[in-house]
Amino acid sequence: MQEKKYILVVDNDATRRHQIETVLAFVGEYFHVFAEEEIDQYLAEVPNVLTIILCGEVSEKLQNIIKSQPTYPFIYHDVIDRKQLSGYVNVIGELTRPLNYAQLTELVHHSHQYHNNLPSKRGFNRPNSLFRSLVGTSSAMQQVRFLIEQVASTSASVLILGESGTGKEVVARNIHNLSERSKGPFVPVNCGAIPADLLESELFGHEKGAFTGAISTRKGRFEMAEGGTLFLDEIGDMPQPMQVKLLRVLQERTFERVGGAKSLKANVRIVAATHQHLEDMIKTNHFREDLYYRLNVFPIETPSLRERKEDIPLLLQELISRFSAEQGQSVRFTEHAIESLTEHTWAGNVRELSNLIERMIIMYGEQVVNVGQLPLKYRHLDIDDYQPQYPEELQEREAINEMFSGTDYDDEEEAMAQTSSVDASTDSGNILDVLPNNGLNLKEYLADLEISLINQALGKNDWVVARSAELLGMRRTTLVEKMRKYNLQKVS
Repeated sequence: MQEKKYILVVDNDATRRHQIETVLAFVGEYFHVFAEEEIDQYLAEVPNVLTIILCGEVSEKLQNIIKSQPTYPFIYHDVIDRKQLSGYVNVIGELTRPLNYAQLTELVHHSHQYHNNLPSKRGFNRPNSLFRSLVGTSSAMQQVRFLIEQVASTSASVLILGESGTGKEVVARNIHNLSERSKGPFVPVNCGAIPADLLESELFGHEKGAFTGAISTRKGRFEMAEGGTLFLDEIGDMPQPMQVKLLRVLQERTFERVGGAKSLKANVRIVAATHQHLEDMIKTNHFREDLYYRLNVFPIETPSLRERKEDIPLLLQELISRFSAEQGQSVRFTEHAIESLTEHTWAGNVRELSNLIERMIIMYGEQVVNVGQLPLKYRHLDIDDYQPQYPEELQEREAINEMFSGTDYDDEEEAMAQTSSVDASTDSGNILDVLPNNGLNLKEYLADLEISLINQALGKNDWVVARSAELLGMRRTTLVEKMRKYNLQKVS
């Protein structure tokens, strides 16, 4: 699971800082807003910086920081002299006035891509590459990662069980990468994809002239995997005669090439996998019981995606990031699209999810996908409920743009004066226990109550809109509309 990354906003103007802070809070990003004199402190204390936004005058000190921090992408907003920032490859874009929600989210996305494309991020043997595609915080995935770590350092045979598309080969590769054999080869064999009469030659190799077409000596997969790991995928599809020969290799650790008489040592670790129920196959004499117990020294069961639907948002993020690095294109899903995907049964598991994301990138590259853009089989929510006029993502953008587009920095005093009048009316609070004899205006009373509760929620969450909306049990867009309706803004 990736650690939180923070946006640092450097600005000496308190009014402008407040504007940016409000937009970042709505977007739901983690951030710190401070004056230039505090930048050294924050660079030292914040280990994971997503991007740094520079506002106003870019001093010589800030230019030196841009030079000395090539791993940080920089964004500028309302700077006095743009020429000061020309020539820096890590200055990735500009936030224009007035602040624009769509533009900010796009630059945040580019910041993530900047980090993903750093040379250190592309290494194949880095620790973070382990457990790739085993993303998830569910108890089932935590158990899988725990079992991998427990068995990797041993020489025990491992049997990986689970449905197709759950990442059994990924588990096998992680076992190999964490083992003492990690410097050796990892050789996969799909036992169900090779014809039965060729499987023996594929596994053990053959001598020249062993059969028609054997024009030269050929090494088998056991020899190719010498000193490493041999992954036997779909072991349940292995024919009975080959099961006997494999059992002999596991027992004696020696084998002969087809047509050969010389015994060769098999210094390999066996990791097998299957989506079939081998115990049921034993009862019907389709799989040898003695081979089953040879392979099933340490079983690991990979959970289906429908058993860990809470991991789907994290899987989406990981898979999109991978496609973005490989293909240079990305895609975004609205909250309702993600909610719809969590309702799907996912017969093809993670492989099916990966295929869907690739399809969406092809069709809607660099765009936002809502429920209506998903293929029909993935639409498990009523589109009309979430798209009264247009997709919710556009509704969110429209709401935040309207909220800030009409506000310029010069009008801040007037806006604050209006806010203070609202705050004064709500802070007094006038919650009635008994209806007065002379009655009341119910509409005004409910409006005052609503303002009071919204202010309380925003105050408890430091005016972070996403968290306040969750506390009030409403959508972000609904809360933004009400904040705009009542002219509610954070007072500096």
